[in-house]
Amino acid sequence: MSINSEEIYFINLKNIISFKNHPFQVREDEQMNMLTESVRSLGVLVPAIVRPLEGGKYELISGHRRKYASELIGLDVLPAIIRDVDYDEATVMMVDSNFQREEILPSERAKAYKMKLEAIKRQGMRTDLTSDQLGQKLKNKTSRDLIAENSPDSSSQIQRYLRLNELIPELLLMVDQKTIALTPAAELSFLSKEEQRCLLSVIGLVQATPSLSQAQRMKRLSRNGRLTEDTITEILLEQKKPECWNLAIPMNKITKYFPKSYSLQKMEEIIIQLLEDWRRKQRM
Repeated sequence: MSINSEEIYFINLKNIISFKNHPFQVREDEQMNMLTESVRSLGVLVPAIVRPLEGGKYELISGHRRKYASELIGLDVLPAIIRDVDYDEATVMMVDSNFQREEILPSERAKAYKMKLEAIKRQGMRTDLTSDQLGQKLKNKTSRDLIAENSPDSSSQIQRYLRLNELIPELLLMVDQKTIALTPAAELSFLSKEEQRCLLSVIGLVQATPSLSQAQRMKRLSRNGRLTEDTITEILLEQKKPECWNLAIPMNKITKYFPKSYSLQKMEEIIIQLLEDWRRKQRM
């Protein structure tokens, strides 16, 4: 059939397959419940985006959650716009469209950025492009820089997400669960797989996860061939330094509660005494 890029087609759900290696999960959460009820009462308001495959099939570029909600309530078709694009172009479209979602796990970002990076690199190597626009864009820019131009993350942040792909699944899960922060996790990704499994074992034993400075030390020791189970244990058992936090309150919010004759030192003493009294009451 002749494809109009702006026309909406109603495609049988049985003929729509998920995007190959789709990195974003379709979770059965409260947002999915809300989407399902919306589709039930109003239908699919925003059409999906698909690309044609052989045999009358279509690959879903954008709209995996809408497709799932439609299946849950027993619909047969999905409104969609058909884009006649190749796999690399579809990959870039898929990643960019899904970054509009509110909740994206670090592991999902990591896999999506990797897929988009590989697609952009392949596009840059092609000689059959009809325009030299991509070639001009690639000039004096890394692929990460190009990704950052249409991304909510900076080039350096994208690099951290890309490093997550080097983590063993168990450590990556801890990043998704916010047990390990992104920046320390990126440093830990430079450890060998064997060292990462050793770290995972020690984490389970001492019930502690590495801070950024501890992860950086492990990375240096790994580079020097000196990272062992004993050194990992020693590092994780160290007492982490508390964050330095200075509370600043505008003076006009404080002085109105005191006589004008009171000095700053006198006001501070009274505030401290009031806080001590408040703490004692909390303990009663």
